[in-house]
Amino acid sequence: MTPDVTKAARMVAEAVADVPVEEVPRRVCAAVGEGLGMDGATVSLLTDTPSRQLLAASGDAALLLEEIQFTVLEGPCITAAREGEPVAVDDLRTGVSPWPLFGASMREKLPQVESVYALPVFFGDYVLGSIDLLALRPHALGKGALEQASLVADAVTAALLPTRDMIVTGARAPSWEPEETVRAHWFDTARAVGALAAARGLTPEDALALMRAEAFRSGGSLADITRDVLREPPGAP
Repeated sequence: MTPDVTKAARMVAEAVADVPVEEVPRRVCAAVGEGLGMDGATVSLLTDTPSRQLLAASGDAALLLEEIQFTVLEGPCITAAREGEPVAVDDLRTGVSPWPLFGASMREKLPQVESVYALPVFFGDYVLGSIDLLALRPHALGKGALEQASLVADAVTAALLPTRDMIVTGARAPSWEPEETVRAHWFDTARAVGALAAARGLTPEDALALMRAEAFRSGGSLADITRDVLREPPGAP
């Protein structure tokens, strides 16, 4: 069944009407996934930078999809944020992925996921972040629906605008879902990057690259490495 993109955009707007700003990210995430008939969704900001921030993931599979991309630094959402265009991966099982590390990790860790879509989220001419969608079936989002999905991304931008002070200042934490791991993408990874950079005389970009390399080498996630760094800070006695 072809998703009703207009209906999905309306569902996003309705999901955040008269709710506290702390609730907005996960409400938006749930509405996008349900409205487009997907099996999972995520919302993240500044996807193609070291300060990338995961706001919400609708479930374990969606969260792992983000973990994979955040760790290997490639995949649909990163490409969508960098190029400002929707990205479709219609058949992960039999198709050839343009991202070797992402494709291999998906086949190993999420073999049940057959298609992934990423929509850039704009604020004016600036790419604010991306929406990731996953499905347990191939070709879950047709070409026509994907082309019209900017309506959904625009609805997400409008829904997130009231949260901008909370997001930028960190003064009020959103109701993250799942809280522990999303927090690792928000505050804790930045803290770990800063500690590692200071201890080893690295730039934040190089420190993050080192953490990503360790995650890939060990088979863990970047959140795992973040916890290790903060548990035993570099240079600690």
